[in-house]
Formats: sequence, C-alpha cells, structure tokens
Amino acid sequence: MTDYREGYEFYRQVCEKHGLEPINFHYYILNLSQEQLDAYNEQAKALGGRIEYEIS
Repeated sequence: MTDYREGYEFYRQVCEKHGLEPINFHYYILNLSQEQLDAYNEQAKALGGRIEYEIS
C-alpha cells in the first residue's frame, strides 16, 4: 500500500469486523517505524502533499 491512509482504513475495517475499537490515525502513524514514515513522506512529496511525519 502506497498510502498509509489506505493501510489505516484496512486496519480500521478489520478492527470493526472483530468488534474492536481502532486507534485513531494519529496514533497509527506514531506506531510506524522511521523507515515506514520516510517512505510515506517521500510518497506524499511526490504527490504534492505537505504533511510530514517523524518519530519524536
């Protein structure tokens, strides 16, 4: 998946299917590795996005 929002949406659907409460997108992003975030940021830049995430 090239977009973490797609990944998050899949995660959310699976949680709901199993009766679990999904974490919000912000916490989903916080639990990704720096390598995953770097890939997300590169994709966002390529698509003209402005949001960049990093591990704090």
